[in-house]
Amino acid sequence: ADRLLTARALAELSDIRVGQGFDIHPFTEGSAVTLCGVVIPFDRKLAGHSDADVAMHALTDAVLGAIGEGDIGTHFPPSDPQWKGAPSSLFLAKAVDLVRARGGMIANADISIIAEVPKISPHLAAMKRALSGVLGISGDRIAIKATTAEKLGALGRGEGIAAFAVALIR
Repeated sequence: ADRLLTARALAELSDIRVGQGFDIHPFTEGSAVTLCGVVIPFDRKLAGHSDADVAMHALTDAVLGAIGEGDIGTHFPPSDPQWKGAPSSLFLAKAVDLVRARGGMIANADISIIAEVPKISPHLAAMKRALSGVLGISGDRIAIKATTAEKLGALGRGEGIAAFAVALIR
């Protein structure tokens, strides 16, 4: 009988799901890096088919993962020329639309960016504002942290940037 009560109690709770995402891109010749929709002047850019926004790509995968909808490459294949140079906000907005189409909402998002360069902390407030608009949630429901790789490996040598993200969906 206790199992039945537990199952009923769980069924009455709103559906809560968590998704996680990861992305990494190497640097190439350029003049700015885009992270969380914010263009940061720099002596290189991230290589990728779209704008190579690793943080927004990781978050898009986290949102898609929470609803069991594959990953960013499933919805926006790099082989499709229409996504060449596209802003990653389009990808994240599509993932959010898929959540809303199911009657859900983003509860919060948490992103960790791993980069030796450029300096990210001066841009964190602008990044939160940009994500808030796309996700449709207040900035206090978004965490963005920047850290280095302590000079270890390719990221530590400054060869690119990586990001991890988690999204909670209700």
